[in-house]
Amino acid sequence: MELSQSLDSRYIAVKGDILEALLINKALWVPAAAWCAAQVLKVIIGSIKEKRLKWSYLTTMGGMPSSHATLVCALAMTIAIVYGVGSPLFAIAAIFALVVMYDAAGVRQTVSTQSTMLNRILEELFKGNPDFQQRLRELIGHTKFEVAAGALLGIVFAFLVVWDW
Repeated sequence: MELSQSLDSRYIAVKGDILEALLINKALWVPAAAWCAAQVLKVIIGSIKEKRLKWSYLTTMGGMPSSHATLVCALAMTIAIVYGVGSPLFAIAAIFALVVMYDAAGVRQTVSTQSTMLNRILEELFKGNPDFQQRLRELIGHTKFEVAAGALLGIVFAFLVVWDW
């Protein structure tokens, strides 16, 4: 009985330490909060653009601003402020951010453009044929402007939240 009680209290202590560690880890929660802000902005901007409330923007890829760019830039900026730009952690985060943003504006944008073209071709070739009604998702990547806006949002968000005013 004493063994299980000591194991339970040890488990609670470890669990409490982990939870506390997660809550004070700015490199974890600041980018996550920045990503949430980008997703909410996506809903606002998309709803204004379409002139109706579009909650679906909370979970879709693509759109303005790039939440991928926001997240990775908030991560890099948080690490830069907390650990310094000379740290290996910042180097990893900065390179990771560049790769993610290149992918969002380059590769994924190309896939998005190709999906649009393929959907048009399918529509023309198989008009009225119910076997060919499924379409490819078109909003996958980002324009360079959407990525730049997301990057700026992530940098500014992290700076405002993490900087020791």
